[in-house]
Amino acid sequence: MKLIRSSTSNHDIRVSVCLQSLVLGDRIVPEAMFDTQPANVGCMPGTRESVLSKFTQWVKTDPMATFWLAGMVGTGKTSIAATLCRRFQEDPTVVLGGAFFCSRSAGSVPRSKARRILPTLVASLASQSPAFAAALVTELEADDRVAYKSASEQIVPLLAKPLATLPSSDYPIVFIIDALDECCNVIELTELLTAITSFNSKGQVKFILTSRPEMHIRGSAISNPTHNTILHLHTIREEEVKADIHRYVTGTLGAVTRGATWYTLDDVEALVDLSHELFIFASTVLLYVLDKENIKGRQERLRKMISTATATASTAASVNLDKIYEMILHEASRPDKADADELNVTCRVLAGIIAARAPLSVQALGDLLNLDADDIRGSLERLHSVVYMPHDDITTGVRVLHASFGDYMLLRAAERVRITASLGDDILARGCLDLMSKRLHFNVSQSRSSYEANPSPRSDNITLSLEYACLQWIYHISALPIPSALDEEISKRFFPYFLFWLESMSVLCQVRRGAAMLAFAATTVSTKTPGHLILTYSHRSSFLSFRGFS
Repeated sequence: MKLIRSSTSNHDIRVSVCLQSLVLGDRIVPEAMFDTQPANVGCMPGTRESVLSKFTQWVKTDPMATFWLAGMVGTGKTSIAATLCRRFQEDPTVVLGGAFFCSRSAGSVPRSKARRILPTLVASLASQSPAFAAALVTELEADDRVAYKSASEQIVPLLAKPLATLPSSDYPIVFIIDALDECCNVIELTELLTAITSFNSKGQVKFILTSRPEMHIRGSAISNPTHNTILHLHTIREEEVKADIHRYVTGTLGAVTRGATWYTLDDVEALVDLSHELFIFASTVLLYVLDKENIKGRQERLRKMISTATATASTAASVNLDKIYEMILHEASRPDKADADELNVTCRVLAGIIAARAPLSVQALGDLLNLDADDIRGSLERLHSVVYMPHDDITTGVRVLHASFGDYMLLRAAERVRITASLGDDILARGCLDLMSKRLHFNVSQSRSSYEANPSPRSDNITLSLEYACLQWIYHISALPIPSALDEEISKRFFPYFLFWLESMSVLCQVRRGAAMLAFAATTVSTKTPGHLILTYSHRSSFLSFRGFS
């Protein structure tokens, strides 16, 4: 029978302990789980049915334990992964053990860390199985550092041993990991792929992995067809993919136009042809076109988009996609729509979004950039087709819609709007230091006594933006070409508030991370600057000393 959530208080306690043990050190990444992905992510009904059925049949009948789906940027891998998650959740003969959606552009650095994938997956499975949760707690109690180790050291205590305690079942447990190419550390990713492909659960567990066919992935254990099932999206018949894109385009237009005839069959065919099997191309064009409220505006945008892409006379989908991004940015930055100051604000906001290391709300991003929420929204009002903003100012999720747009802005955009890789880190580093100097103060946690535990729920003083600043400041500084350039800012805006920062880290249950941040800071900031902070972290005694010299 399928794993189900237990209603017993004993199970709830065990799961709680299990999750708390794993959360220590930010090992679990909740925003990477399937349940936290946007509801509209997935394949449109009626599309990709051939590919989806291959996975369903493989899960239920194929003896191989690993399926690698490889495809170029924008070919719909994430939509396929999300749709499979949804289908397996609804299938009574399959257990969706967990899913991890990797990303380097969604404002969440943890989603690009390969060593956090297995802890997140097993935490998801633990929330469904009392027996697995209890066994996992036992392993964590035996080694509370296991979730920090390499994947090859994680997989036995976190997965193999707890699984061995489960009763035998005819239903496979499926784990889905999407966009592995978004993992930033090649060595850690290789370790993970080796651990997964060598894992033997005797058919009990299956892994579905998606990624671009990057060289370091093609050279890993996952590319061996003897031990893994492999599907390259570019090998699917062109007619089949074009038919799916055609359904997507006509379905999207039909759902919002209510029988309007402002577009023609020729428009649809031209858009499908220009997509060159790239779903993200069609999606971006439609988002841009439908952002216009009036029919005439939509018609003009659609025809202009088609004309612009056609003029490139290119069969490379990536070239056409760049032309679409170029056109969207050109329209948004025209002198009659945005003066130099407004364009500068837009570039700064985009730089902050691309460089963000954790999910932010509109309000939190504004706090870090010293802008009002209305200013943030105003700066992006003509970029809805490439940037997602939640409907309200306090919900997290501000992000670029696709990693290809972030790459374009950093590498190939026109000079007047191009963003340097260091701009976002510089803006956010200064924003973090400035925010901490303004909002950290004595008893920021609003505790009644130093002898009592931290208040629960935590104080409203520690907003999302302040939490971000406390947890991320040194990482943005370290990413700068010359980290020591902010030594003076650190001396003025961090050192005087150091004890208040420690209090905040305690309230956030991040004391261990705070120690690691100080150790990292000691190797990052300059020791020659007057007024510099000297930070020493002794692993032997777990003693922290923090001293300033004038």
